Amino acid sequence: MEANRRIVVTGLGIVSPLGCDVPKFWERIKAGQSGIRTITKFDTTKFDTTIAGEVMEFDVDAFIEKKEQRRMDPYTHYAIAASKLAFKDSGLDMGHEDPTRGGVVIGSGVGGLQTLQTQHAIYLEKGPGRLSPFMIPQMISNMASGMVGIALGFKGGNWGAVSACASGVHSIGDALRMIRDGDADFAVSGGAEAAICELGMAGFSVMKALSTRNADPTKASRPFDLNRDGFVMGEGAGILVLEELEHAKRRGARIYCELLSIGATCDAYHMTAPPDDGEGAARAMKMALKNAHVRPEDVDYINAHGTSTPLNDRCETAAIKTVFGDHARKLMISSTKSMTGHLLGAAGALESVVCALAIRDGIVPPTINYETPDPACDLDYVPNQARAKPVRVALNNSLGFGGHNACLAIRRFE
Repeated sequence: MEANRRIVVTGLGIVSPLGCDVPKFWERIKAGQSGIRTITKFDTTKFDTTIAGEVMEFDVDAFIEKKEQRRMDPYTHYAIAASKLAFKDSGLDMGHEDPTRGGVVIGSGVGGLQTLQTQHAIYLEKGPGRLSPFMIPQMISNMASGMVGIALGFKGGNWGAVSACASGVHSIGDALRMIRDGDADFAVSGGAEAAICELGMAGFSVMKALSTRNADPTKASRPFDLNRDGFVMGEGAGILVLEELEHAKRRGARIYCELLSIGATCDAYHMTAPPDDGEGAARAMKMALKNAHVRPEDVDYINAHGTSTPLNDRCETAAIKTVFGDHARKLMISSTKSMTGHLLGAAGALESVVCALAIRDGIVPPTINYETPDPACDLDYVPNQARAKPVRVALNNSLGFGGHNACLAIRRFE
């Protein structure tokens, strides 16, 4: 490992329920606008939950030829689009770069779930011989990363982390390590998800994990609020271009922020529930701080996992108190899932984009729909309105089914 290699973020790209243009997305986030609405993708008559954060304003034709579109699941469409946008934003020119020095690490929690649903229906109706020969490549969770490598011509390390809702942050951490180890000079990394389909919604619904506040979609995702009743599904992709600092400086790149470290742990406790004290999440935050050589009191902002479920928000609050002690009361904490919904394996990646913008602009996004304080969640969640405040160091938490915990430490570039 080349420990002196610093990693910076030079490009951002998103596909989200609040649009697919980073400046518009950021303006909507700062304004506290919700992207949650009644589902339009399918008939929800038989469903307990009929709301989600569907992708807005997305034109797949602008990014992928029609013939190729048919060979990919929507989660791959989102990944390619966000990656092309981030690559353009970075200003990288492959005419002047060694393609073997470019990596791709893009995670997904469930991969091509829409493909699985569609092809299973064909199998039941028409038999095994009528399945698409592209079914498996469409469905597998590494294909977004593979197809982005093809689209951008990056020939370095290429894979995707699969760790449920921590997949995006784990993937960014893997890209960080790839560059720090000297195996790449730049990488596109993040997460992509497209699970708003009958199978995905039904599966999470029978777990009683989803909000049923169907009559008031924009108020449904309410992290840390006493009356939260479950998360709201979202979809899309978040992609960052990571680059070794000297490489970025040589080409005069604009730098959003510096990516310092990742902390990753396992609860080893329960399939879907965190321990009451958030012990695993606390260790992930401590590890990220230790690896970044950052003191707890130097952290200004945490983009929380903040799912709007009764268990997560209480346990994550407990974890923050464990790590930060008295400083926990001085931290600004927000969950942008209150506006975007929960993008599963893409959530932490989209929220890393938010952290980069918060650091760049000195604007902390709000947690909207925070109306009734919960005695168990008694920290500063930046309720309902964005706050103009310098952010020097931010943490981004992602926690996933299986007990996966991941935390990124991000710093203003100096």
